[in-house]
Amino acid sequence: MKANANIFWIIFVFFVVVGAGYGLWTYYDTGVLEWAGTFGLVLVGVMGALIAFYLAKVHRAQGGELPEDRLDANIDDGDPEVGFYSPWSWWPILLAGSAALMFLGLGAGFWICFIAVAVGIVSLVGWVYEYYRGLFAR
Repeated sequence: MKANANIFWIIFVFFVVVGAGYGLWTYYDTGVLEWAGTFGLVLVGVMGALIAFYLAKVHRAQGGELPEDRLDANIDDGDPEVGFYSPWSWWPILLAGSAALMFLGLGAGFWICFIAVAVGIVSLVGWVYEYYRGLFAR
């Protein structure tokens, strides 16, 4: 996490310098400061500083080091189990269908959105609770 924070500090410095350079360049070229690009580049730098500050605070609060920060770490050290996915589940397909219906409702007719919300709620509940009943109950 320390390496990530350092990368974002570098991003902060880079974009602030580029934003200042861009502002000076447009001012000397046209005689008018181009506010949108200058302000946008500086704000990207500020966003990098916010992320770097957050990562540094989290690293300081946790006290531990990630495998990416250690030189003696193996590739398998940074490979935790992320979760479980059931390959035979049909609920994700129905959930994607409800999202497609929602976008169709936004474009074609708003009344379709109500159907999409109903199908989406049923699909989400079915996907979350599929291991609580039936053949694969735990």
